[in-house]
Amino acid sequence: MVRIHVDKIVENVYVLRLDDDQIKYFEALWSIPEGVTYNSYLMIVDDNVILFDTWKHRYSQLFMDTLKEIIDPQDIDYIVVHHMEPDHSGSLPELLRYAKNATVIGHPLTRSMISSFYGVAPKFKHVRDGDEFVFRDNIKLKFIHTPWLHWPETIMTYTSYKGILFSCDAFGGFSIPPSLYDDEEGLIEKYIRYVRKYFVSIIGKYRKFVIKNIEKINSLSLDIKIIAPAHGIIWKNDPMRIVKLYHSLAQGLQSRGKVVILYSSMYGFVEKAINIVIDELVKNNINPIVFKVTDTFRDDISDILGEIGDSSALVIGTATYESNIFPLMKYYVDLIIEKANRGIPVLVISSYGWGGVAGKLLGKELASKGANVVRVVEFKGLIDTETIQKLRNAVNELISTMK
Repeated sequence: MVRIHVDKIVENVYVLRLDDDQIKYFEALWSIPEGVTYNSYLMIVDDNVILFDTWKHRYSQLFMDTLKEIIDPQDIDYIVVHHMEPDHSGSLPELLRYAKNATVIGHPLTRSMISSFYGVAPKFKHVRDGDEFVFRDNIKLKFIHTPWLHWPETIMTYTSYKGILFSCDAFGGFSIPPSLYDDEEGLIEKYIRYVRKYFVSIIGKYRKFVIKNIEKINSLSLDIKIIAPAHGIIWKNDPMRIVKLYHSLAQGLQSRGKVVILYSSMYGFVEKAINIVIDELVKNNINPIVFKVTDTFRDDISDILGEIGDSSALVIGTATYESNIFPLMKYYVDLIIEKANRGIPVLVISSYGWGGVAGKLLGKELASKGANVVRVVEFKGLIDTETIQKLRNAVNELISTMK
């Protein structure tokens, strides 16, 4: 059952957070049993009421009911749309039924997207990169274009009032944290796992734009005291911590000694080979993180991507299927290349029944996309003594290439 939180972040600024534990697949693609939050923000300054983003469409009525606990929606002067993806803009049509005098603010592309998504044409003001609204007591809203985080029309808003950066999808994470804020170290350590998963699956393709936009924000010399994203925790105590994490993930920085193993095994042959790989890694004081696809269990790609995001090396094992790569493994690898391809060393292992094909194809595909394929080990049927030694040698070669 969904839960709603309303809290005053600082004087005159509120968060409206919905905890969505009903969602199973974010964007109908990424499995998130941990759930996700939608964060909307309300700011009252100089007798102006400013709303930043909304909630998903299915929660439109809940959004309106929650908003009415704080203000009369008719009093809203401005609605800032940071990003048009419907998990943030979905309640906009219902909101506009009440906030009839409000001006919608967004990127120049946003106006046409509102019309095409929802069939409405509100009063609209587009903002150029760096535009400012100045209120009484020199309180400012500064609008910053941050393209491809993760759509082309994405913007952020910085307010000089209490130094808040409303960052939308950037600096967010999956899960439903028990706290609204970064006020407990144990909570943060658990949450970081879901930030990595979110980053790689949602923003991973646009890593270079993460770096560019962080550099851009840094160049503005903003006095950022709070980062308020559209998903997950609000960073009040150490806002630069999440910025540094995003920057390190975008750079492809590795967690030293972290090895991820991903394999498919139809009838156990590949699994036996992987067990030898695991044994050799453990002998070298490396405890790998293992994901698998078998006839009784299937790990989800979103969790796999989250762990590969900062790994030092990758081991991929695949069965041969109809003279090709096992189909589900091919799908997983395609997404790894698309979302988390960082040039780390990769060991490929493959079994076959009558002809060795899958390992060669997989190694060639990975190498063509910039992966550092250290070795391809293919074997037929049962693993013999010679193959066992090849696997152990390949593991040690992989370790020697790790940073």
